Amino acid sequence: MMKIAPGKTAKLVYTLVTLPDEKLIEKVDPSKPVTFSFGNGQLIESFEKKLTGLQSGDNFEFIIKAEEAYGPVDPYAVFDVPKNTFELDGKVDNKMLTVGNTIPMTDNYGNKHLGKIIKVLEDAVSLDFNHPLSGKDLRFKGHIVEINTKE
Repeated sequence: MMKIAPGKTAKLVYTLVTLPDEKLIEKVDPSKPVTFSFGNGQLIESFEKKLTGLQSGDNFEFIIKAEEAYGPVDPYAVFDVPKNTFELDGKVDNKMLTVGNTIPMTDNYGNKHLGKIIKVLEDAVSLDFNHPLSGKDLRFKGHIVEINTKE
């Protein structure tokens, strides 16, 4: 029986919730399993380790602590950006600048980042550039549908 290992792909069905609030982040429909490639550095390392060695039909349930997932919340990833940064043709679209909206931004080096608006001030907008799952423990529960060698 084939086992999950580097160089293999696996089809999984699972639910992902954050802890301790049990907020549902992802629920994979059994009719559309997700395929992951192992051993190429694209997955959270601890997620890959916990699945390595499992076989088709195996069930799994595990928790990945925030430090091993997307890390702790970084207070230095929260910035106040001047409102005029968001001007288009000399005007700011105040509907866009709503708490909870995510705005794509580009830094001085051309790198793309997503900032979530956490506060709108008179002349600035507070944006949080932490990953949405930073500071969260993650619980995965599901089963292995199929394992294959990479094509």
